[in-house]
Amino acid sequence: MAGGKLSPRQKMINLMYLVFIAMLALNMSKEVLSAFGLLNERLTESNVATQARNNAFMESLATKASEQPDQYGAVKEKADRISELSNEFYGYIGTIKDDMLKTVKPEELEDYEVQDKPDHLDQKFFQGDKLSPAGQEFVAKIDAYREGVLGVIGDEPRFQSIANDVKSKFETQPETRRDGVEVPWLNYHFEGFPLVASRTKLTQMQNDVQTVESEILSTMLAGQQAAALSFTQYNTLLETSKTAYYAGEEFDGGIVLGRKDPNTKPNRVELTLDGRPLTQDQYSIQNGKVMLNISAGSPGDHKIEGNLIFTEDGKDTEIPVNLGFSTISKPNSAVIAADKMNVVYRGVDNPMTVSIPGIPDNKVNATAPGLSKVSGSKYVMRPGAGRTVTITASGTLPDGTGVRTPAEFRIKDIPAPVGAIRGETGIVRMQRQGLEISTISAVLEDFDFDVNLNVTGFSFKVSGQPTVRVNGTKLDAAAKGALRRAGRGDAVQIFDINAKVQGSNVVLKKTSPVIIELTN
Repeated sequence: MAGGKLSPRQKMINLMYLVFIAMLALNMSKEVLSAFGLLNERLTESNVATQARNNAFMESLATKASEQPDQYGAVKEKADRISELSNEFYGYIGTIKDDMLKTVKPEELEDYEVQDKPDHLDQKFFQGDKLSPAGQEFVAKIDAYREGVLGVIGDEPRFQSIANDVKSKFETQPETRRDGVEVPWLNYHFEGFPLVASRTKLTQMQNDVQTVESEILSTMLAGQQAAALSFTQYNTLLETSKTAYYAGEEFDGGIVLGRKDPNTKPNRVELTLDGRPLTQDQYSIQNGKVMLNISAGSPGDHKIEGNLIFTEDGKDTEIPVNLGFSTISKPNSAVIAADKMNVVYRGVDNPMTVSIPGIPDNKVNATAPGLSKVSGSKYVMRPGAGRTVTITASGTLPDGTGVRTPAEFRIKDIPAPVGAIRGETGIVRMQRQGLEISTISAVLEDFDFDVNLNVTGFSFKVSGQPTVRVNGTKLDAAAKGALRRAGRGDAVQIFDINAKVQGSNVVLKKTSPVIIELTN
């Protein structure tokens, strides 16, 4: 194009070609920037979904660990460490992104074609030919996360592929460019890149953190469940229709494995009752349970010991049995217990069970102020004024002996409600549009009863604006007007929430407020 002698007309044509090619390159660069932005959006959505799954997993594991600490306690300790490392590093990357996006005008956060400047991270991470303190910290954080995760999962074969993935994705060794020059890792990945590209890279790193956490947690649980399926992980349980028996009464208890399964049957049974071997007519195997056909014996404690023998991979596996039951004499007093707690609450229906062992429920009578019978041994207590209430149960044993037993219960008020929006309490982050249409409610956190609370009004406060009193459960026009004058990041208060128990005149304690941090 530039060789030889050219006429003025040809020179002009060549110049127009150069301008046209430059315009195509410019348009292509804008399209690439938009592509980075769209990829960042998809990764952000994926991070939210993966975080929700990881949180659900940790909640489920916490429940399992509390219920079966021997089986899941060690797994939860490792899972907690992985979650802690992931959350800390994920949040650190988030702070870098937040600082970077402060250089972008709010109205241009989703306009990716203008996010083409590399200035922010270049100034933050580099000082001349060397890394700045912030750049050194970023690399150190990556190294700490990588080594921390590898230290938790160790050298177990089931984690080998995950360990290799962690080493690959979070490696910070120098990289070699296409021209063969070796450059530091941070320079290779972030120096001179458009802001939107660096933003997407950081989001991808957050996605890698979430994915690694998810894979490790899933592998941990799968390994524990596989171990639980082995016969060596089973425990024996004693299943009975009641907790105590009269002297001479037939004992109908059964010994079962922790996992009830009709196909799980021991190959041999070797049991003793108080040191005496049980004969074959004293037990039978039904639906995976060893049913005992024996007398409850004389009053006192009785021991059932021995082994259930299973054949596994051609070898005998013995499951030890070391259980017991108690035989008691006929009672001469009633047993009264609250179904859910050792107190009763004013303003709610407290379920009660009142029974006397050895006496049919239809021949047991219970009396107390506010107590009414539902059916059988089930009662409902609706306490009134005062701090205590006494329930008296009476009945007659088959031998004619009368039984009369009083029991005192403390009366407590319903705890103070907590203000909520979208079911969330405390400090809630949400968008302005969501707040305008959300319903204000009140809940009783960690309360053992299902109580419906009705909200009739609340006070609404935006910083720098007068307090607005609202009737009902949603923002009215005045409150919405005050909300529109709030800025992004402002905290909006909802307090003085009037809450009442549905269908009751009981007076509740003051409802705690809810704070909303506006995200737009």
